[in-house]
Amino acid sequence: MSAGVKSKTAYLSNYSTELCVVIVGLSVCLAAGFLLSILSCALYGNWWPLLVVFTYAIAPLPNAIFGQYVSADPLADVSSSVADFGRFLTSVLVVSGFGLPVVLSHAGIITSMAMFMSISGGVLVYGTIIVYSTLFREQQSDF
Repeated sequence: MSAGVKSKTAYLSNYSTELCVVIVGLSVCLAAGFLLSILSCALYGNWWPLLVVFTYAIAPLPNAIFGQYVSADPLADVSSSVADFGRFLTSVLVVSGFGLPVVLSHAGIITSMAMFMSISGGVLVYGTIIVYSTLFREQQSDF
């Protein structure tokens, strides 16, 4: 085996190890976020904050569905109204995921500690989704 092939194999091995560490770290953050959201319901005997968990699951869907209508050319000045509508729906769901616990706490339906736990869980879940999509976005060719 030549030295070039051996060093390339070592590089790929190190890259896959680092990738596994990142994936495990992201899964731990995602699990902690869902745990905080579920505990905000279970500890205080009120299951209304569970509605926020549904927004976690639904929030990435509009971008996934309407994202195919985005132009492949990054220099194009053309914007698709369908893709913009998908981004709008995603932003509505993300804002409602953070706003719903605040509204429920202000109305006295849930405690302020449940609100903080639900918002903290939302930050972890949404942060994990953003980091995952950034890390594993398909690289576009320069040609």
